[in-house]
Amino acid sequence: MALASTGAFIFPVGVSSTFLTPSSGNSNLTSNPVSIRRLALSAEQPRATTTTETKWKDSGLRKGRFGKTGEEEAHSHTTTFVREDYRLGEQRRTEHQALEAEEERMSLKDYFEQAKDLIRSDGGPPRWFSPLECGSRLNNSPLLLFLPGADGVGLGLIRHHQRLGKIFDIWCLHIPVKDRTPFRELVKLVERTIKAEHRRSPSRPIYLVGESLGACLALSVAALNPDIDLVLILANPSTSFGKSQLQPLIPLIEVIPKSLQLSLPYVLSLMTGNSLKMVMANLEKGHPLQETVEELSRDLVAMPFYLSVLADIFPRETLLWKLQMLKSASAFANSRLHSVKAETLVLSSGRDEFLPSQREGERLHKMIPKCEIRYFGESGHFLLLEDDFDLVTVIKAASFYRHSKVHDYVFDYFPPTPSEFKKVNESYKWLYMATSPVYISTLENGEIVRGLAGIPSEGPVLLVGYHMLMGLEKIPVVGQILLERNILVRGIAHPLMYMRFTKGRLSASEFPNFDTIRLMGGVPVSGKNLFKLFSSKSHILLYPGGMREALHRKGEEYKLFWPKQSEFVRMAARFGATIVPFGAVGEDDIGEVVVDYDDQMKLPFLRNYIEDLKNEIVRLRTENNGEVANQDPHLPGILPKIPGRFYYYFGKPIETKGMKHVLRDKEKCDELYLHIQSEIVKYMDYLKEKRENDPYRNLWPRLLYQTTHGFTSEVPTFDI
Repeated sequence: MALASTGAFIFPVGVSSTFLTPSSGNSNLTSNPVSIRRLALSAEQPRATTTTETKWKDSGLRKGRFGKTGEEEAHSHTTTFVREDYRLGEQRRTEHQALEAEEERMSLKDYFEQAKDLIRSDGGPPRWFSPLECGSRLNNSPLLLFLPGADGVGLGLIRHHQRLGKIFDIWCLHIPVKDRTPFRELVKLVERTIKAEHRRSPSRPIYLVGESLGACLALSVAALNPDIDLVLILANPSTSFGKSQLQPLIPLIEVIPKSLQLSLPYVLSLMTGNSLKMVMANLEKGHPLQETVEELSRDLVAMPFYLSVLADIFPRETLLWKLQMLKSASAFANSRLHSVKAETLVLSSGRDEFLPSQREGERLHKMIPKCEIRYFGESGHFLLLEDDFDLVTVIKAASFYRHSKVHDYVFDYFPPTPSEFKKVNESYKWLYMATSPVYISTLENGEIVRGLAGIPSEGPVLLVGYHMLMGLEKIPVVGQILLERNILVRGIAHPLMYMRFTKGRLSASEFPNFDTIRLMGGVPVSGKNLFKLFSSKSHILLYPGGMREALHRKGEEYKLFWPKQSEFVRMAARFGATIVPFGAVGEDDIGEVVVDYDDQMKLPFLRNYIEDLKNEIVRLRTENNGEVANQDPHLPGILPKIPGRFYYYFGKPIETKGMKHVLRDKEKCDELYLHIQSEIVKYMDYLKEKRENDPYRNLWPRLLYQTTHGFTSEVPTFDI
């Protein structure tokens, strides 16, 4: 068996810890420590197990660069890992280096090729392995245990190994094809692992990523270990097996004669996805038709190989065993759902061919206290193997990544990759095209220039501005600064965008824009978070007017609603931050508020709705009086207009370096605070005046210009 090509470390349960490699001319494995490029096995010849007697040693594995295996108390032997490109301790990039090149992801073909290598002739036991491409990770990365679906191979995350491997310590569970370990024994195996690792690093969370059957395994382990800090990520859980079209297959397979070979083309078609869907998706992304057809042709040529591997993974006896295990796993997990206390993220496909995953996700969301759900309407059962799905992106956007018991929105954050940023940009393309934003900024010498050259490169920098209606200006400006200057701006946002596990009207799955804001670096407003951002020399985007300004009433456009206290000035001076005031106009050109907060509070049913929302969210500025404290959440009624244009004016940077002692004086602090306010009003007045001379302020002249010059061309504006 060509084990050296699977790209993994393997750690069986309860056996000694040496490398294994095929001996020349013999398919048996020897226990001589050797250097292997792709696969390192930590095992002696695996012994067969039975369903009636399975002897386990503690399976918790301490796996570093040069680590011990098993619990330290139970194992005294050491293992030397020999690998040319094994790098650990990669340090976090600075936020100024926001976009970097991405490595090419593995494909479905890689899954089948490596799966073939992992299909062993032995009967077990199940074992952990760590893919070599997951070897270069950050220090103190949390542990991630992947619990596979019915295939048991353990390669379900293969398309995500490289990205996950940078931020997690990854172990994957491999269950050999002929293994007949009952579900409850698998639960005990994972239990022993998490208990051993929890004792070794009690402050480090342990992630259980479960697919289908593995999701039942994760839920069962979490229910039995409520005191261990677990984070569950469940892809199309088979807790809905009782309502699945798979269940009737059990008696059918039992009566099929053993001489008949089961046909698997249907399973393959479900796994690889609809070919036409793939073609259309590639064309929508702008891929050349010839390239798309060639890719499809390669898949069709490889299909016989895929079928043969699937036949090896699911021989008749194994398929029957796995279906019976799905049934028992579903019953076991469902009977214990009430005991699950772990943070849980359910990933539900809208077109699951095997399970009613969307309805099941909704059920789990209601039953598990700390549960959130994300829907993938066009995806099938094998979500983790689909081209357009990126698990790291989902984890980041849902704010489910953390190093310790408490989530840190500043230091647990990773900047968007080029592909993530591209998707965000594309999702707001309609807004960019409709408003053709104009950006001008001020250099240190006072010169006003087109573009964003006036924003200082070195942080800490605090961008302070006016919040347009519904905060429409936020995403374009953050995206443009990243695109033009490669500077990631961390926006300070209302806590309702970060509310976790709510079962009320503000469930995060109902507001996908919240995920976008988190992915792009948004941080919930608090003095503690602002302090961390300043201390990490970040670029920070702050709207002192907050929700009151963004959800203003009729006739209040371009009116600032700032608190009387100079909240941010003293902290900025403490870190010597540069403050850049800016104005933004254009909301009055795209819509008009016709039903505002005052109107809605006069209607009983809307008033009750707003009161319910108010009770769900964190209240801000309760110590303040006046309009700035009136931040009740609501959605104003807006009458759209033919889109005008957005204009941004970033003023001259204000240095606070060396002013720390001066700004301890409250009067001096208030003076600078009022100066910043007046500068923002001045910039907005300037933009409102200058836009009258913009020949392309209205939509039709802009469309005409882009039709003749190309839709990617920059549309001219007024003279500066």
